[in-house]
Amino acid sequence: MVDAAFSSVMTVVEPALSPASVRAAIEAARSVDELALAAGNIRHLTLAAMERGESTPSMTRQISQFNDLVTEQLVRRTAAELGLDLGQACWLAFGSQGRSEQTLATDQDNGLVLDCDDAGSIRARWLELGQRVNLALDACGYPLCRGQVMAGQPDCCLTVAEWCTRFDRWMEHGAPEDLLNASIYFDVRGLVGRRDLATGMRHRITTRAAGLPRFLKQMAENALRHRAPLNWLGTVRTTRHDGQPMFDLKMSGTALFVEAARLYALAHGIPDGTGTVERLDAAARAMRVPADETQRWRHGFESLQRLRLQVQLRFPVSSGNPNLVALQTLGKANLELLRHALRAARLLQQRIELDYRR
Repeated sequence: MVDAAFSSVMTVVEPALSPASVRAAIEAARSVDELALAAGNIRHLTLAAMERGESTPSMTRQISQFNDLVTEQLVRRTAAELGLDLGQACWLAFGSQGRSEQTLATDQDNGLVLDCDDAGSIRARWLELGQRVNLALDACGYPLCRGQVMAGQPDCCLTVAEWCTRFDRWMEHGAPEDLLNASIYFDVRGLVGRRDLATGMRHRITTRAAGLPRFLKQMAENALRHRAPLNWLGTVRTTRHDGQPMFDLKMSGTALFVEAARLYALAHGIPDGTGTVERLDAAARAMRVPADETQRWRHGFESLQRLRLQVQLRFPVSSGNPNLVALQTLGKANLELLRHALRAARLLQQRIELDYRR
């Protein structure tokens, strides 16, 4: 259920709104304006799901599926306008969309992989597709990526060989920038077109990383760079934003689980999807982690995702950092959930220390 501290500021959802009606509206949209209007209903569906007490994974999965559908509509229509054959390329989703665990506030992380040996003469046309889709997604409420991880950028519109060379370089060098890139690009999923191209890229990452202990150790150190923000008394540590003590539910919360899950998935060659919970479960089986510990990991991550959704539903999309919250606004029950989640994150980080700092 929605916490009482949040419920008073949420809008009423139209009773006729349903996943089927939103899907139909997205598919029927004939312009970017119509698509933007249809995409806006994703927020209202999420509020309704929250009020019904639906599980966090089902809500983030639904958000991701609708975001996928919006993207697919734009990619297919733009490709048709440009006379491009999607049988020769694949639109890629990275980051949280690649993991199919998006919340309501998300920017773009996407790319294109081209099925050719030399993209020289055709790259410009695919870049035009990427640029048009990026701008259309921005108009639909998915802001342009400030880090330029977008299909309309030359570095993100590559052949299979170029992508694999890039991935290999990051894993072999492991410089700070390489690790940052890995944290975004290694959560990759094919969305539109030749999805098998993306599957091959993921297989390359999985098989190569498992055989590079130096890279895995660097990933472990990176995962431990931000510690679970709890002091020895169990008090949640905040940081100051615009002079106010705030907590970042993403960077100081869910990101701790995402980084750990990615590390263990790479270390154990786990090919099962890219979702954080799926990775944690598969890694736990591979490492023979007790079931109660695995459950704490899963519950911790899902609790933080739920808190993020509550905060994002409370505030307008354009209200600055959508993951920041003042602890006193959470309410007693949610504050206790936050503490339990951060204890689970600390437990997970302690396991990483034992595995990679001995």
